[in-house]
Amino acid sequence: MTRDLAVRSAVVGVLLVVLVAAVAAAPGDIRWERAWEWRHLFLKGLGTTAALSAGALVLALLLGGAAGLARASSSPALDQAAFTYVELVRGTPFLVQLYVGYFCVARVLRLHDYVGDVETSKWVVGVVGLGVFGGAYVAEIVRAAVESIDRGQWEAARSLGLSHGATLLRVILPQCLRRMTPPLAGESVSLVKESSLLSAIGVAEVTYEARSLQSAHFATFEAFVPLAVLYLCVTLPLAWLSRRLERRLQPPPALPVAKL
Repeated sequence: MTRDLAVRSAVVGVLLVVLVAAVAAAPGDIRWERAWEWRHLFLKGLGTTAALSAGALVLALLLGGAAGLARASSSPALDQAAFTYVELVRGTPFLVQLYVGYFCVARVLRLHDYVGDVETSKWVVGVVGLGVFGGAYVAEIVRAAVESIDRGQWEAARSLGLSHGATLLRVILPQCLRRMTPPLAGESVSLVKESSLLSAIGVAEVTYEARSLQSAHFATFEAFVPLAVLYLCVTLPLAWLSRRLERRLQPPPALPVAKL
């Protein structure tokens, strides 16, 4: 543990030195005080990013959980439907899905008329699009966790008279929760980072605010360096939590078998 801490401290120190050197070597017309003057815009965008990511994560857990259970069900129709969903989403870039959702699907469904204004429709498309995208990866996490359970437990439950669904809900899923939690925490980190692409359809999250400031004031360094720092402030604690959960939820080591 001490050695790992020393290595991490050294890496952080090197990164800080590189950052300071980069700032010192930056052009002299950079006004870093602008970043502080624009703090309310950055914080407003960060709040929007947090809200979008939280809503998308809830949707991703619901869709992914349903699709993952469908992949593990005994119904070929449910299995194929979930497989199609996962492969379509994972096989296309999220930005392309976002454009199709906003410029095609929302237009066909006349989403603007239902939600009342353009800004709200952007929010709806952003949350739903990000949730659908994340749900495909959550589905694979759920499927892998279910398939990792020893097949003998399925057979034992069935021999006691439990149906396939009852076995899945009462026997298999409680054991899967321990194995799914760390990768689900990692998926939440990915959703926060993927939310930056929502700026492409005009959702006013933190990346959109930074791009607007850069375009209006030609302040590339002052806009994007604080943006990177803000993302790190969000994702690093989530990544640390993911690693901590993974260590805590690891199964205990097997006891040595005494030789007779």
